[in-house]
Amino acid sequence: MPDEGPTTPHDAAERAAVESTVEEIDAALLGGPRTHSAQDLADRADIGLDVVRGFWSTLGLPHADADDDVYTESDAQAVDRAVGLVRDSGLDLRTVITLTRALGHTSDRLALWQVEALVEDMSTRYELDDATARLLVLDRLAELAPILEAQLLHSYRRQLAAIAGRYAAEFAELGDPGPDRTALPLARAVGFADMVSFTRRTAGLGSTDLSQFVQRFETAARDVVTAAGGRVVKTIGDAVLFVADDAATGARVAIGLADALGRELDSDVVRLAGLADGARGVTPVRVGLVWGRVLSRFGDVFGPTVNLAARLTDIAEPSTVLVDTETARVLAGDPGLVLEHLEPVELHGLGLVQPVRLSSGV
Repeated sequence: MPDEGPTTPHDAAERAAVESTVEEIDAALLGGPRTHSAQDLADRADIGLDVVRGFWSTLGLPHADADDDVYTESDAQAVDRAVGLVRDSGLDLRTVITLTRALGHTSDRLALWQVEALVEDMSTRYELDDATARLLVLDRLAELAPILEAQLLHSYRRQLAAIAGRYAAEFAELGDPGPDRTALPLARAVGFADMVSFTRRTAGLGSTDLSQFVQRFETAARDVVTAAGGRVVKTIGDAVLFVADDAATGARVAIGLADALGRELDSDVVRLAGLADGARGVTPVRVGLVWGRVLSRFGDVFGPTVNLAARLTDIAEPSTVLVDTETARVLAGDPGLVLEHLEPVELHGLGLVQPVRLSSGV
């Protein structure tokens, strides 16, 4: 390992300042000093040490040696609440593990997303290098955290209320799955919108342009999906997976994505300058849409409907929407839609499929 030389007084002072800031953040975010060990948490909740370790691993956080004082009173209360879900609420331990894993996965991504957005904001506004911008975010994190936390709680409650409303609306359907008791439970329009030539369009972009490119795509896609009445399930690199509660809404979402994300693209996207311009705009997408039944688990959707939508996306032309014949049949009575049957295509794993091009009749 190369010799990095002696630590200067300036380096030592800077490191001490950072450590002091981290201690202040700990005190502000974690509800007090780290005075409990994993063994303390296990004894307090009357559970095994392996359960405590499993809780932190499932949450996506490292766990220390059993006797190291690295946990706070808030940490102890979190373990107590998890145990209470089993003892008092009667939930199965596997269910509690799933709930905890969902929190860990989502909050890890959310925290990183928000902190990186703050770093980018500081870097741009104050013309700072990345390291200095991160130090400035550290200085302000304890101040901003309560606001972000309040917004998170508000968003979470609104999302729970929205899910409850959807469940109530489809209660009759859920209660009567029809003659096929093995069918997947939820009828949904499922679609993918996939960026055209993402690798080529982003080749040579610096971090700022690439960040703007991806952020503009995700923001524009989410805005279109939400405005048309659908919901974004997730973004997958250069693609967006969305769902809608009925086929007509799914069609509006799909057509909206194909139209809105392609209309502002610069014509010359091959040259580096064109790529940089494109990073500030939007980019064409291919869209596949299928109406069918799905399984909803882990914040995602699964089933043959999802697979078919993905395959249709792969063969769609830029700024167009493809559906299958069953989805076309469901949409056939809508006077605002145009359906054009294309030549059958062999899709790997699915066999011969006849795609149907969907467009607006307005």
